[in-house]
Amino acid sequence: MKILDKITPQEEDFAKWYQDIVKQGNLISYGPSKGSMIYKPISFGIWKNIQNEINKIFSRNNIENVYLPLLIPFSYIEKEKEHVEGFAPELATVTKVGSKELEDPFVIRPTSEVLFGNLFSNEVRSYKDLPIKYYQWANVLRWEKTTNPFLRNREFLWQEGHTVHSTAIDARRMTRKILKIYIKFLKDFLAIPVISGKKTPREKFSGAVSTYTIEAMMKDGKALQSGTSHYFGQNFSRAFNIKFTNVNNESEYAYQSSWGISTRLIGALIMSHSDNRGVIIPPKIAHYQIDILELFASKNENVKAISKKLCKELSKKFRVRLDSSDKNPGFKAGKSEIEGTPLRIEVGPRDLKNDFVTLVRRDTLEKYQVKLVDVKKKAESLLKLIQNDLYKNALMRLEKNVVYKNTYDELKKEISNKKFVVVPFAGNSKDEEKIQKETGATARVIPFDRDKKNMRKCIITGKETNRLVVFARAY
Repeated sequence: MKILDKITPQEEDFAKWYQDIVKQGNLISYGPSKGSMIYKPISFGIWKNIQNEINKIFSRNNIENVYLPLLIPFSYIEKEKEHVEGFAPELATVTKVGSKELEDPFVIRPTSEVLFGNLFSNEVRSYKDLPIKYYQWANVLRWEKTTNPFLRNREFLWQEGHTVHSTAIDARRMTRKILKIYIKFLKDFLAIPVISGKKTPREKFSGAVSTYTIEAMMKDGKALQSGTSHYFGQNFSRAFNIKFTNVNNESEYAYQSSWGISTRLIGALIMSHSDNRGVIIPPKIAHYQIDILELFASKNENVKAISKKLCKELSKKFRVRLDSSDKNPGFKAGKSEIEGTPLRIEVGPRDLKNDFVTLVRRDTLEKYQVKLVDVKKKAESLLKLIQNDLYKNALMRLEKNVVYKNTYDELKKEISNKKFVVVPFAGNSKDEEKIQKETGATARVIPFDRDKKNMRKCIITGKETNRLVVFARAY
């Protein structure tokens, strides 16, 4: 198929393969400026489904949806020094409107901590006002030097949440609660397993006390940070004067959390599941769950009638697309495959003579001859099976490629083998910098699930430590 010949095999060049399928899979078009892109219906549909499901989850947890401005006065950014230092190279600044130079320039939001800080400083007065739990869906701009569709764009879309609490314990609990929500969401909807835990000081978010992360493994063995949750303590509340009167009638700075996911999740699902024929999308999150293909409809009116009837019936429960074009069957099947629709139904005159249609799984390309009366039931069971199998396969790959080692030489060897390497590590930021320079790997996460009593020698310092750290090359 010509439509499939344009895809470079993963084994030959993974980066080129990825570029090929996001373009040929009809997910994006490149925007007019470097690092910008246009989300086409399939990818934007995935993002809208992510939004819809996250909205439901947050609503159940009494987290309210808001929207804050795009432009931030630069004077606000300067209030939190560590924060601005972390983002300084990526800030895009508006200094002029028409012919007028602005006295106080604006920054196009790279994130909205400072805006939420200003909002909370005006809303919080008493412990009775707390907690406040807000989140927004927004676009942000960071002037990245190197860009890659979905993974690292100058402008991208994300969900950003911020909460204010009367105690440090409550804020910390919120930070961990959101992380658990993200872990479950990626498993249940994106079919992606993750390693969760805490970031090292070198890798934590600028301005945070602690950063927690979920790290996913892509098919090329690289890590992708797929969501973060931060405990801010009182760092931003002090900078923005977010005070409240506590139960003892004393004035106190509030405690905060912040957390987010972004459209890099679309890149994560592509690199976790897709193959050399194109994109593979988990059914629960796919823009189209089922494609119905009319085959040789111009020669058989029954094909059109049955296809429309199936589309109408299945659309009551699933997201369905009907291909009634006059293109040839091979082109239609290839288009459905490369765009990643989880299940396709081929309606042709030969099968219809016996009241059958053919169902084809996108992930395995297995075909099923199904009676018309059984199509809905079979489609439902296959979509569930596809969702579960995608997760099982991704989990098996993750478990197979996570290795535990005790020396620096072993770490270097396994990093070159494209593994996630778990090692005892008590080093500092300079030690991490040394490892990155020599291996290309960074400290991805200090995992939660570790034996805290089992002491080992740090691979760099030789000191006894119970801290394990996952190192990997990453996007």
